[in-house]
Amino acid sequence: MKPHFYNIPTTSESSFSVRHDRKSNFGTLWHFHPELELHYIIKGQGTQYIGDSVSSFTDGDLIFLGENLPHTWRCTDEYFQGQDNIEVEAVVIQFLPTCFGEDFFKLPETQSISTLFEKAKKGMILHGNTRERLIDILMKITKATQLERVIHFLEALKILGTTTEYGTISPGYANSHLVNISEMQRLEKIYTYVLANYKEEVSLEKIASLAHLSISSFCRYFKAKTNKTFFEFLIEIRISNACRALLEDKLPIEMICYECGFNNVSNFYKHFKKITGMTPFAYKKKYYSTPYL
Repeated sequence: MKPHFYNIPTTSESSFSVRHDRKSNFGTLWHFHPELELHYIIKGQGTQYIGDSVSSFTDGDLIFLGENLPHTWRCTDEYFQGQDNIEVEAVVIQFLPTCFGEDFFKLPETQSISTLFEKAKKGMILHGNTRERLIDILMKITKATQLERVIHFLEALKILGTTTEYGTISPGYANSHLVNISEMQRLEKIYTYVLANYKEEVSLEKIASLAHLSISSFCRYFKAKTNKTFFEFLIEIRISNACRALLEDKLPIEMICYECGFNNVSNFYKHFKKITGMTPFAYKKKYYSTPYL
């Protein structure tokens, strides 16, 4: 699996792309493209990699990504087992910043949208009333045609450009990461290995060898590219998978600790609270109306 520039199919009949996908999973390819992307996950759960951020995704997430921001949504294992009753569903809008011409988003009246495009380069996750309004518009866009579809699309951009109801997904990410595509390939190799082996002990020696660097050079390289140490990244992946396991509610917390690669419960609790701001029990309680344990 190699990361690469993804060429989004376009037609002369449309200025932007709209898809309503239903399929077994979102694939595994870590990719980027010059189009901005508004992505509504109707159904699907797993781990998302956006820029230098690793976190869980779940049903109902609404994300807006800027141009050339690397991303992938890796579903949990059951989505790759070919079961008919398990599938993902998403509505995706992709468009170039020049989709309405070179100068449309440079007009004084569209200044808020130009500012939005800059914010989106670090990724935005929408919430609150903004999320609800945008979901309603997205579903209308999937059914609309011609000028009506453009009007709904501009309404969505208007809401995105003025809202404060969002979180930044990858605040440390910078476009300079994409200057050399080979750097993306090196990072993808690291990401892929960790995703497959996070439950086991992951040594710096092994990771550095994958990157063809010495341990000290690798540590400097990884921190420069992701604004975090490798072990901070590894812990984020483990905690992300622990969050998903907690919501699935199939294992007790102590077992989830070891299943996600931690070697003792107290260490697991410490890192879980540092990353999520709450204990594993509080995290479960937040998402379920009835008490557990």
